[in-house]
Amino acid sequence: MAVEQGSVVAIEGLKGNFLVVSKNFFNATEQAIVCPIVNDTHLNPLHIAINSGSVNGIVMCEQVRMVDLRCRGYKKTGEISYSEMINIVDAIQGIFDYY
Repeated sequence: MAVEQGSVVAIEGLKGNFLVVSKNFFNATEQAIVCPIVNDTHLNPLHIAINSGSVNGIVMCEQVRMVDLRCRGYKKTGEISYSEMINIVDAIQGIFDYY
């Protein structure tokens, strides 16, 4: 089963949790674009705090990575709210905006 945008996952061989930021049509290939979630870093426009029940931390939006979930074990550990996802995707898109 593919993960969904907004899912928090633990990925085998990688430390910590990751937020899936890629859209569901991309995730259907069992690949995903993720950002790490950390507990201790300074806040800035690309470090966005999340707090959705059991999922707490800071998403490091500049640390975008693609992972092939077909080659790694993974486990969904939670999900974030739609409004939090909008803020995070906006920050990531802002990295690539024109001027």
